[in-house]
Amino acid sequence: MTVTVPSYAAPAAAPAPAGIAPDRFKQAFRRYPAGVVVITADAGRGPVGFTATSLTSLSLDPPLISFGIGTTTSSWPHFEQARTAVVHFLGAEQQPLATTFATSGIDRFATPTRWHRLPEGEPALDGVAGRLRVESEQIVPAGDHRIVIARVVDAWLDEGRSPLLFHDGAYHSL
Repeated sequence: MTVTVPSYAAPAAAPAPAGIAPDRFKQAFRRYPAGVVVITADAGRGPVGFTATSLTSLSLDPPLISFGIGTTTSSWPHFEQARTAVVHFLGAEQQPLATTFATSGIDRFATPTRWHRLPEGEPALDGVAGRLRVESEQIVPAGDHRIVIARVVDAWLDEGRSPLLFHDGAYHSL
């Protein structure tokens, strides 16, 4: 007796929803105010850093934060390899520092940027409103970015400083 097994063709995969246009996406998030931080690291090839508004408090126990970084940025290869990083909370008067670390193709650590190394070796910016030293725990792919999840291992705050905010394409303070 011959058994004929019917051939089975998997149904064609439905195309993924396209989502909204990038310009509309940016426009929506321009209306959402966010705190401004500079995140620095050194994976052994010199200090790197970038300005971010994607910092999120993720967990209290253990103390975890997350931030996004674009995979096409010059800083990404360094952050991918770095075991630790420093998150710097910027004060309301530190727009020039935010602009410096948001500018591509320059030495962000050159004068007038003032910085030093922490005892563990990470680059730390001087005069900021606060700082978190973090250890990378996980990197999660997310489109053209990566989400870095990190454990906070040390914190320093300069109490009484107003934060630098970003809203509608411009820096602001409270």
